[in-house]
Amino acid sequence: MMLSRLSQTLLRTNLGSLTKLSVASYHANVIDHYENPRNVGTLDKNKKNVGTGLVGAPACGDVMKMQIEVDDEGRIVDAKFKTFGCCSAIASSSLATEWIKGKTLDEASSIKNTDIAKELRLPPIKLHCSMLAQDAVKAAISDLKAKQEVEDSQITSQQEQSQSTSPEATVSK
Repeated sequence: MMLSRLSQTLLRTNLGSLTKLSVASYHANVIDHYENPRNVGTLDKNKKNVGTGLVGAPACGDVMKMQIEVDDEGRIVDAKFKTFGCCSAIASSSLATEWIKGKTLDEASSIKNTDIAKELRLPPIKLHCSMLAQDAVKAAISDLKAKQEVEDSQITSQQEQSQSTSPEATVSK
């Protein structure tokens, strides 16, 4: 069914006002990270030094993917995110990636959602967005640690196999 010109104009005008009103009700920190998100993108999830976390909030439909890359000392050298969600979710992801860069895994896992919410000055109804960011960081760290454990166990197995087949390990009869 076709909308009349007047209905289309009113709809466009009201939606534009609604968008301006809803964004204007957020603090400048949220708007800055929403309009200029930092570290958007992806890292190669197949690399052994990259961890990927994927979290979501069924209540609102927000989904966050966060990835971290660590150096040989375990320090986070890069962080990327992709978020499908509201401006508070995007801002929380953006801020979290800024905060974790340069930190160790232990330091990054200690970042609290309340600190993210305080920095962005999120309204109480949007606190779940900062919780998602915290959960995404922890999920990425957990994924990275799981990858490292698998790699360590493979190395140990290979070493054990090579020792059992080495000439020194065989006993002459």
